[in-house]
Amino acid sequence: MTDEEKIAIASENYTADNIQVLEGLEAVRKRPAMYIGDVSTRGLHHLVYEVIDNSIDEALVGYCDKIDVFIHEDNSITVIDNGRGIPTGLHEKENRSALEVVMTVLHAGGKFDKDSYKVSGGLHGVGVSCVNGLSSKLIAKVYREGKIFIQEYAYGKPLENVKVIGETTKSGTEITFVPDNSIFITTTYDYNILCSRLRELAFLNKGITLSITDYREKDESGNFISQEFYSEHGLIDFINYLDANREILMLEPIAIEGEKNSIPVEIAMQYNTSFAENLHSYVNNINTHEGGTHLSGFRRGLTRTLKNYAEKSGMLAKLKFDISGDDFREGLTAILSVKVAEPQFEGQTKTKLGNSEVMGAVDQMVSESLTNYLEEHPKESKIIVNKVILAATARHAARKARELVQRKNVLSGSGLPGKLSDCSERDPSLCEIYLVEGDSAGGTAKQGRDRKFQAILPLRGKILNVEKAMPYKIFESEEIKNMFTALGVTIGTEEDSKALNLEKLRYHKIIIMTDADVDGSHIATLILTFFFRYMMELIERGYVYIATPPLYLIKKGKAQQYCWSEEEREKFIKELSSNGNESGIHIQRYKGLGEMNAEQLWVTTMDPEFRTLRQVTIESGTEADRVFSMLMGDEVPPRREFIEQNAKYANIDV
Repeated sequence: MTDEEKIAIASENYTADNIQVLEGLEAVRKRPAMYIGDVSTRGLHHLVYEVIDNSIDEALVGYCDKIDVFIHEDNSITVIDNGRGIPTGLHEKENRSALEVVMTVLHAGGKFDKDSYKVSGGLHGVGVSCVNGLSSKLIAKVYREGKIFIQEYAYGKPLENVKVIGETTKSGTEITFVPDNSIFITTTYDYNILCSRLRELAFLNKGITLSITDYREKDESGNFISQEFYSEHGLIDFINYLDANREILMLEPIAIEGEKNSIPVEIAMQYNTSFAENLHSYVNNINTHEGGTHLSGFRRGLTRTLKNYAEKSGMLAKLKFDISGDDFREGLTAILSVKVAEPQFEGQTKTKLGNSEVMGAVDQMVSESLTNYLEEHPKESKIIVNKVILAATARHAARKARELVQRKNVLSGSGLPGKLSDCSERDPSLCEIYLVEGDSAGGTAKQGRDRKFQAILPLRGKILNVEKAMPYKIFESEEIKNMFTALGVTIGTEEDSKALNLEKLRYHKIIIMTDADVDGSHIATLILTFFFRYMMELIERGYVYIATPPLYLIKKGKAQQYCWSEEEREKFIKELSSNGNESGIHIQRYKGLGEMNAEQLWVTTMDPEFRTLRQVTIESGTEADRVFSMLMGDEVPPRREFIEQNAKYANIDV
């Protein structure tokens, strides 16, 4: 049958009967990723965020100041607020309870009524009905008008009508839901991920108390683990939290708050001695990590205002080269939060603000407030301008170093580092590169790999700690230069010295493979710090992974098994000893990749059919920023505290 004949038959069979109408929440269940991003860990936690967003909306209009989250033993979630409670009366148009409408109809709720909510949180705007559709069970309780109302649902459909089960003096909404395990890859909630979001919301909405309790785990005192988050000063507290591990150049953060063109704008910012630019932007409590018009307005207002002040002060007179916008943001930590009535999101992950009117509003707000600050704080202003001059000088040196690297690449032909063992495949989407610790492990990996699609780049020792290094030092580091050239990535343009060019990226899987010991973990963290600070887009696109070599090989006679954890090791030893004999069991602990032969490394760590790769993702940009600055910065006490708290999760041989 020819292609033309197949098309003709398909056309004849395509009738009105083929048009499928999905009713209620069936569309959500059919295509869940369209509504919550994905069906893995991120999407699972997004369900909780959608419910919390409803409560935050109540807080934004002054009716709620307490939100409690509970993780139950079965990984079900309860969210309770002390707001007004979802209306339960008859919805005339739908001829059923307003509560049922909110819980079962997409895009239904008070947030679409400008008299109820001026602005509303939530990224996708699908609300709690989406959560209902993706839950095997959901119970909605409403405390309102002196009564307790309840309605239960299964897979988005009501099991009964709304009914009254008691009287009460309080008001608010209580939602309990069980994620549908037939939809989600995992239904296990991560306490720390939820803590990070609640902490963020507390900073973004000062005066609101948010708490979380995990009924799955107890602390040393026998109490269920829990945390409470409250911020009195909002973004100022947020800045102090993020910069807790950095050396600050100012007595206190610069605070900007007000409204321009009916758009509420709140900003906190301060300079530190680091060389990183840490700008975190939010729209209606959503982290817009792709930026957008609000961030462009902030940068424009900041650059223009500081440049005008620096020129008038005469401090730039001796500088022999121009200052760029980047120089004004080096060592700057800033939080920008705007509230937009009808946000237009765009970009790869729909987290880039597109509203053009927001740019001018933020620009004006920054310009006016910062001008006043600089005039009223001459001492801090001088410190800021000196920091800008230092940044410009370092950028000038870094550009020379970068140009030297690029010229060297051109002169040497392909420009690929000599230690790179490349693959034969040329389609980047099919290629992967292993960044391997040391020449010994690199040699083993080269022998064990599949040469068609796997490349190996051995790295000598511990790479430069970019958290503490000036930018030009980074381009002088041999190992970092090798990574840049092997990946085919260039960084820096005349307009933006930190811009990343991925047009010639040669691999879509970049796999960090280090020894399973303390030094290996340190090297992996150094590499991740480099990617986070200078190649963030690689992480955001999902290209960065961590290999997981086994910790043990257990043998007894002909029986053998690789083990990736202490639990696996103990379980297999118990199986081998089931007849009461402890003898003849050989345990090999792999501290280094070089201790494996090529075949063992391939079977356990490099074979796509059997290996386990951990994809590096950024759940919270602000929390990642804080952790990297704490782990790799100069301040020792917070790092020691972190290690003590997390030592139980590490495999350390003493």
